[in-house]
Amino acid sequence: MLLTTASRAAIVACAAFSFAAPAYAQTATAPAPAADQTAQEGVGEIVVTAERRSENLQRVPVSVGVVDGADLRTFTSGGDDTLLSLSGRVPSLYIESTTGRIFPRFYIRGLGNIDFYLGASQPVSIIQDDIVLEHVVLKSNPVYDVRQVEVLRGPQGSLFGRNTTAGIVKFDTIAPSDTFQSRATASYGDYNSTNVDLGVGGPIADGVSFRASALVQHRENWVANTYSGVSFDGTSTPREKAMGGFDDRNVRLQLRLKPSSDVTIDLSGHARWYEGTSTLFHRAALKKGSNSVAAEPRDRVAYDEANDNPQAYNTYGGSLRASWDFGGALLSSITGYETTSGYSRGDTDGGAAANFPVNGVANGYGQSQGQIRDLDQWTQELRLASDGSGPFRWQLGGYYFDSRDTTDFYQRAFFLTTAANNPNNWVRLRNVNTSWAVFGQASYDVTPDFTLTVGARETNDTKTTRLLKTADTVAGVSTYAGRRVVRLSDTTPSWDVSALYRVSDDLSLYARVARGFRGPTIQGRSAVFNADFTTADSETITSYEAGFKSVLFGNTLRLNASGFTYVVNDIQLNGNDSNGNGVLFNAAKARAYGVEADAQWRPVPNLTFGLGASWLHSRIRDTRVYAQVCALNGVVVCTVENPTIRIGNNIFAQIDGEPLPNAPEYNLNLTARYDQPVGEGRVFVSTDWNVQGYTQFTLYRTKEFTSNGNFEGGLQIGYAAPGDAWELSAFARNITNEKNLKGVIENYMAAVFNEPRVIGVQLSGKFR
Repeated sequence: MLLTTASRAAIVACAAFSFAAPAYAQTATAPAPAADQTAQEGVGEIVVTAERRSENLQRVPVSVGVVDGADLRTFTSGGDDTLLSLSGRVPSLYIESTTGRIFPRFYIRGLGNIDFYLGASQPVSIIQDDIVLEHVVLKSNPVYDVRQVEVLRGPQGSLFGRNTTAGIVKFDTIAPSDTFQSRATASYGDYNSTNVDLGVGGPIADGVSFRASALVQHRENWVANTYSGVSFDGTSTPREKAMGGFDDRNVRLQLRLKPSSDVTIDLSGHARWYEGTSTLFHRAALKKGSNSVAAEPRDRVAYDEANDNPQAYNTYGGSLRASWDFGGALLSSITGYETTSGYSRGDTDGGAAANFPVNGVANGYGQSQGQIRDLDQWTQELRLASDGSGPFRWQLGGYYFDSRDTTDFYQRAFFLTTAANNPNNWVRLRNVNTSWAVFGQASYDVTPDFTLTVGARETNDTKTTRLLKTADTVAGVSTYAGRRVVRLSDTTPSWDVSALYRVSDDLSLYARVARGFRGPTIQGRSAVFNADFTTADSETITSYEAGFKSVLFGNTLRLNASGFTYVVNDIQLNGNDSNGNGVLFNAAKARAYGVEADAQWRPVPNLTFGLGASWLHSRIRDTRVYAQVCALNGVVVCTVENPTIRIGNNIFAQIDGEPLPNAPEYNLNLTARYDQPVGEGRVFVSTDWNVQGYTQFTLYRTKEFTSNGNFEGGLQIGYAAPGDAWELSAFARNITNEKNLKGVIENYMAAVFNEPRVIGVQLSGKFR
């Protein structure tokens, strides 16, 4: 790829900054030192599996951010969503949702997908215990009894599951062991927020061990519905404590069988039962000309419809992982199955229509429901790998993916209890996505200090969507004139080449070039509006990065940093058409460059600091592409700062030169922990803070649909008993009760907020 002079200069400047930057957190919070470490110095070693084998993080030629399981449990002590709580905790990682807990959207280095369609594909892959979770509902599976989270930044096409253009978020739970081990964390706070995360396991027979894990989260309803007028769908109003609560119950059982020293079999099964509230939109919380939401109460809405925005999903799954050691090579088989069903319903205009008249007429009736009748995902991987010893290391394999779901979309007229009721105002879609791939990777130590790694993958991705039922008139007459079946398929290679040079035992330099691929996508939801399907062709990315990994000052400071640049060709974007229907489309390119750095510093044995940072410059490049702007009844309700054109009654903005949506310009994450020995135990205090730079929520630029300087902080003070047998603490999440803008509904100037402040107590313990 040819870079402009300005781009080269910017990358060099960013790289120089990263070398001169202060320490940044490798783990997202300053980890609690083990009892036998409090009197020792050093930051220790972090082991990752970014290349499908256990390696020291400092020797892996990939940009990897790591979050320890204990840190994740700290973030979620107030009952926060276990996935959303990671947003900003790792440089270049951003996560958001405008569809509640069942639909998190992930962004790495600015690449993600703002589409809230249940069938939307995302350029970030989620992998839990080697199983790819592709559908957006499966990606919402909470993480618990987790050992470690790894965020692999940049295209990861060679080794993991499906191709991905942005990166991977990889969760590894605590596995069964040959010794009895257990741990539990329980917390209670404001709004009756309850959080219990536990795991117990050990041997049960010769060569057989188990681990049972559970996560239970609860919060009572805390948001009042103040609307007192007429509801046309039977919603009961007004009501105190009508919305905002949830019950999230999860269990997992793992068995490890070792019939011989050469064979290991891991069986795992899990279940989730979730009921809660979908995202609450606050209509007119944004005023024209400003992005301030200070005047909007967080705990009050005025909804005339949607029956309190209910949301419920049941998810089940299991996996069988087996490995055979042939002496010099390891053969692995990974089989996974996931299924889910449920629904999410919401008042999509964010407020009672009667409160927002236009020319004396109530305006803004709107609600919808997405429902997965059934989803089945099967995955199978076979992989043969060398034992990792010697100067030449290799692995190769094949992968198959099969996902099938039946999904319904319901619109407002279906729910009405008046004469305007239309029981036929819904559609049913059947989605099938299959994919196969062959892959391989080889690493060679050219010298004892210089390692070259090459990986390649050939992937076929095929999607088919069938419209099984159209949105008909009350009389049952179909007026749909679009396609009933759409099939897209593409076979594309991806690859990566990396080099790592060990300058010394304390410093490594690396560089990586990678090409990634995301298959074609189909948008079928628009059929509920009697509009034809929309599609997007495959997108490809070519990414360049270089950086260093170091351990300095007598092993008291770990400092890793990288600079990167990439070009996405035919990037898939989501917007609205001239009728206001959601559409998929391709833009010619997106270009970006940036830096990310993370470190951990332990200047004295009982004090640990962390600081993580990322900076990103991204731009969409296509002069032909326009996006529909914030319009209601033909009136533009926000301040559009792009050139615009009019098509009929709709206004479209040119988005050439705009940053990628939901791509923060920078993120800063600061953590600190101090432990003071008291007898054989210790008293501790820890804190973590996150600051998010300029973020644009839409494809076009406005004064309203942006945030800049959002921040949140947490604090924990407690006592750890001798040997860390138990720990009791008081905590505060979002301690300053910041009300941050996290998403918008454009035409209604509606806002989505972050979680409120939660103050509580936490008890944790472990037994061996």
